[in-house]
Amino acid sequence: MSSTNERWLIALDIDGTVLLEDGIINEPVTDAVAKVRDAGHEVMLATGRSVAMTLPILGRLSIAPEYVVCSNGAITLRRDADAPSGYTQCHVETFDPSDVLTTVRSNLEAANYAVEDEDGFYKFTGHFPDGALGAASEKVPFDELLTVRATRVVVISPGHKVEDFLTVVEKMGLHKVSYNVGWTAWLDIAPDGVNKATALERVRRLLDIPRSRVMAVGDGRNDIDMLEWASVEGRGVTMGQAPDDVIIAGNERTASDIDNGVAALLDAF
Repeated sequence: MSSTNERWLIALDIDGTVLLEDGIINEPVTDAVAKVRDAGHEVMLATGRSVAMTLPILGRLSIAPEYVVCSNGAITLRRDADAPSGYTQCHVETFDPSDVLTTVRSNLEAANYAVEDEDGFYKFTGHFPDGALGAASEKVPFDELLTVRATRVVVISPGHKVEDFLTVVEKMGLHKVSYNVGWTAWLDIAPDGVNKATALERVRRLLDIPRSRVMAVGDGRNDIDMLEWASVEGRGVTMGQAPDDVIIAGNERTASDIDNGVAALLDAF
């Protein structure tokens, strides 16, 4: 076991990092995670996923970290043996989504919109593929989205190529926008000043782990803040398939998800 003064905080993204596009987690990855967990390091998840879509991944990785960061930093969970899921919310950031929704809609009229509240429930308008928002969701008129106290706004625009979509978004001048590009042009908008890095810094302080012993691993544009944060004094590791603007945010690079990059990284840890 690692002694307390040698313990690292290791924050892993989920999709494209430990989880392949088809939903598989390869055995070398679970084995490598178990190795650093058993060595006494704090291995946690920092994801854009909602709470409901994050907790099952903890079970698949056989980890029970003290904290979990969800919804791109808007929700942080703390382990709680008395809670039905084993975790309770310890920090939540929300915002009024009305301005950002109306701004985005004026630029992307044909897009589809969803708003997540602090309980992980989504209200949406337009069309989202089955499973994209999880089970807790309701289709409503656009104006009803404006009344929700949001932890995030999600915008998808299947009619745009990813590059075109990013160009449109950049022209809007929105603050603290994080991108998660998967099967289509997908935009996550978090509360101003909130991202994976802000949540992880809070967790780091609570765990009393120095900045020099943090490692963050990710592949998407919503990981940029986290990778930059980790790279200042610790290790910001980008996956091999990450786009160029994500790669430059880190100070290390591992193999791609399909080549078990997380396993290679942790096995050498």
